[in-house]
Amino acid sequence: MFKVEDLGAVVRVTMQRAPVNAISTEFVAGFMQVLDGLAAKTDLTVLHLRSDQKAFCAGADLAQVQSCFAMDNGAEMMRQNIRGFHALFDRIEALPGVTLAEIGGSALGGGFELALSCDLRMVSTSAKLGLPEAKLGLIPGAGGTQRLTRLCGPGTAARIILSCDVVDGTTACQLGMVQWAVAPEKLAQEAQALVQRIAAQSAPALQLAKHCMAQVGRLAAEGFDAELNGIHTLVTTVEAQTRVKAFLAPRN
Repeated sequence: MFKVEDLGAVVRVTMQRAPVNAISTEFVAGFMQVLDGLAAKTDLTVLHLRSDQKAFCAGADLAQVQSCFAMDNGAEMMRQNIRGFHALFDRIEALPGVTLAEIGGSALGGGFELALSCDLRMVSTSAKLGLPEAKLGLIPGAGGTQRLTRLCGPGTAARIILSCDVVDGTTACQLGMVQWAVAPEKLAQEAQALVQRIAAQSAPALQLAKHCMAQVGRLAAEGFDAELNGIHTLVTTVEAQTRVKAFLAPRN
């Protein structure tokens, strides 16, 4: 599910869950194991996250979401699953090394929330990014309402979350959702060049800079709790169940 390459100061993690790196409980557990393996690595300067699938990450595994609807305790099960997303994304955000998401394909819903947990995002101009959960009667409940608002401000966050606007890489860069947008054929090369440039800097200086920057606009626990409680409520609604079922239905 993950290919991990230890390149010294750089660790490259390639997501490999076909076909679109949908985030399931198994995906979260596997990523946690990857991070466990990095915990003792004292020379980590850059974590480079990428995908070898057609999407960077398509978000939550909707088949798993739908399975919760049939459970008596489905709403609580869904909340527990999303807590796993939160734990993973919080852990990525807290890494002392610099984290770069190289986004060559779609990063939607939980997939974009994963990218938001990284320090830096470089995207293909043709990639699609967004948080369209409201179309399914849900919300971006794995940190999306909080991290996107902190990153881009309430205006852009409202556009992306409330209108379910899915934008290309160029527009995402203009809105501040990512820091770089490059031609698809140049993405891997440009991401690698950026990784090497960062890896050549002082690791202690980068770590301290990250720590100091995190003090500005620190996210409040209340915001994340509101997401989790909101997911718990929405999963019990007929509307969400109907919308998710329709999305997963075979298309002629």
